[in-house]
Amino acid sequence: MARPKEFIAEEALDAAIRVFREHGYEGTSAEMLVRTLGIGRQSLYDTFGDKWQLYLAAVQRYAARETAAHLSALASQPRAVDGLRAMVERVVDDAAEACLGVNSICEFGTGKPELATIRDNAGRALSKAIVARIREAQAQGDVAAEIDPSSATEFLHASFAGIRIAARGGAGQRRLRALGQLAMRALV
Repeated sequence: MARPKEFIAEEALDAAIRVFREHGYEGTSAEMLVRTLGIGRQSLYDTFGDKWQLYLAAVQRYAARETAAHLSALASQPRAVDGLRAMVERVVDDAAEACLGVNSICEFGTGKPELATIRDNAGRALSKAIVARIREAQAQGDVAAEIDPSSATEFLHASFAGIRIAARGGAGQRRLRALGQLAMRALV
């Protein structure tokens, strides 16, 4: 009995995420995808349409997972500042793995509206949660009241991208931890 197409599509998307994370959109050939996904070229096109549609689906899935992981880290601690720290530490711990979100920004900027929409939607959900935790940390006396939560959130997003790019550039764990600590120091 054949497996359901949805199950195969999910496995294929996970494999595509790994390829696109490492090689980017332009650096990934259809042959690489076919080989890595373990499906025929026609099945690839029948399931996802074309390479661009597969890329969009991969970025969407990746963004949803990353956002959920960030939200989980944010909510993992009773004190808001500790939740913020857990999120920063998660980024540092995972920085050695290429980030599909950062890579897509570097590769396309805002030039592809459908891709920008995926990133913007994920970013909005995460930003809302970070702003809320920063406000909570301010109310708890752990973050200075004069810090603008929206600006601090943008700073954290930029810091996350910088940490991930530093890791791709060869920065070791000690250096990445120092970058994460500096990001937190801007808040506390």
